[in-house]
Amino acid sequence: MTSRRGFFILILIFLALTGCVRSVSRMSAPPVEPLSLVSAAEFNFADDLDFDSLDLAIERSLHYYDGPGRDNVYRLAGALIGAAQLKESLLAFRQIINDSVNTAEKNKKIKEIFAIYRAAGYDGCGEVLFTGYYVPMLFGSLTRSEKYKYPLYGPPPDIAAGMSYKNKTGIDRMNNGESVVYYTRKEIDVEGVLQGKNLEIVWVSDPVDLFFLHIQGSGEIMLEDGTILTISAIRANGRPFRSITKHMLDTGVISGREASYFNVKRILKEKSEREQGEILSYNERYIFFHFVEKPTGSLGEPVTAGRTIATDPEIFPPGALAFIRLRKPVSDQKGNLTGQRVTFSRFVLNQDKGSAIKGPGRVDLFCGFGTTAESIAGSLKEKGELYFLIKK
Repeated sequence: MTSRRGFFILILIFLALTGCVRSVSRMSAPPVEPLSLVSAAEFNFADDLDFDSLDLAIERSLHYYDGPGRDNVYRLAGALIGAAQLKESLLAFRQIINDSVNTAEKNKKIKEIFAIYRAAGYDGCGEVLFTGYYVPMLFGSLTRSEKYKYPLYGPPPDIAAGMSYKNKTGIDRMNNGESVVYYTRKEIDVEGVLQGKNLEIVWVSDPVDLFFLHIQGSGEIMLEDGTILTISAIRANGRPFRSITKHMLDTGVISGREASYFNVKRILKEKSEREQGEILSYNERYIFFHFVEKPTGSLGEPVTAGRTIATDPEIFPPGALAFIRLRKPVSDQKGNLTGQRVTFSRFVLNQDKGSAIKGPGRVDLFCGFGTTAESIAGSLKEKGELYFLIKK
């Protein structure tokens, strides 16, 4: 017994000396810093996508640093980093990508010019949970009908106009001269408190698809004449996000084996409208939309498929260059998932945020548009690594 206890203590000492104390007997130590400097010596900066998409994403971050993000300052590994330095990092990186004749030369220059910072992850040891999001396509109409009867609302006049749809604070409305918390999803969708106020901007045919559109934050609506309208979130009711998947598990609506994105969506569509309303109302957070030319992220810039990530802006610098490593689902030429997963790595830009993406151990990867992107995003739930690159 004594020898076992001593062996256990030696393991704890070893983990502490390596700077990485993982969960032992359900106990874990929080990281001191969400980002820490690491050696780039063994890195292989392989990228599985084309560099045109990377250049486009870089340009969008540069536009942000030249505009609303110009004067921002961020804390990174105990130091303050300004938007000017982040912009300089992007320009230097793009120059390397454009000038390098091969992968080996590119890797060499990146290691020489950039400092690499690793995200602490949810465990303090660099493990990050990656999920995916996408821009869905729904069918709709600019006028209400029996087929298209589920509305997307524009921002109500009594909601705080200065707040973005991803703000963390509560949004109030005035009621008989008093400020009260804004309406819940149930009050809006089931009880119809906003009906008749001329706030509907478009109607769609499926309430479940509409709910997941609220989760994604932007989407496309195809009208019957083939016209495609792009909509994006502009306000929220300030209520906290609550997972309906967890709620369905807790209430026995689904089993643990059914707790995937596609199963949850399928089971919801099999329910009656009343049952759907009861389940979906568990997530009180509600999104208001407006028409846009392209879906945008939290920087106000368009998102780039495969290159935009969403993280917690309280921890990681918005607009910055990052590098990710994880596994992804494999699809065939028709866009169908094969059930296989392969390890990949790529450069990405930190250009978005999400109400459920909190802490140093969460990343949401933008997977693109339409059904193929939905398949990838709905199947993406992987542990991986996240790094940020800052010019020395």
